[in-house]
Amino acid sequence: MEVYLLRHGEAEESFRIPDEERSLTPAGRRGLGDVLLRARAAGAGASLILASPLRRAVETAELAAEILGTHARILTTDALRPDAVPAEVWDAIRTNSGENQILLAGHEPLLSQAIAFLLGAPAAQIDMRKGSLARVDIDQFGSEPRGVLRWLITPQLAAQA
Repeated sequence: MEVYLLRHGEAEESFRIPDEERSLTPAGRRGLGDVLLRARAAGAGASLILASPLRRAVETAELAAEILGTHARILTTDALRPDAVPAEVWDAIRTNSGENQILLAGHEPLLSQAIAFLLGAPAAQIDMRKGSLARVDIDQFGSEPRGVLRWLITPQLAAQA
């Protein structure tokens, strides 16, 4: 399975509205668009998209579906909320192990921790900037993951290409 972990793009400031309702900014959408176009060129897709229920993550998931050209269902899950733990992310992936490509849209620090966990290296430090997308391949769904990091695209990298 190809697992894509996508951090939401830049969002509105939290002092104006509740955190759960913060929306992507135009700059956040542009940065995500650059990353997702590069990912599409690399063959990224999704047969299922899971997103945190927070607005900016749902908007990120919707933008990913549009740019990647997929008709995948978008489901929200508490396993991708900012206060979730990597084991919950792994459980969500394992529950959907019949999918070929799954995209997860969420937040930091959860996503960098989840990538390290999926690689079997929970102490690893992963720099998931806003709008970044990582691909981790997983071929076994036992109690502990042993994935392989294939690539990580940041908005800064995508804009330079």
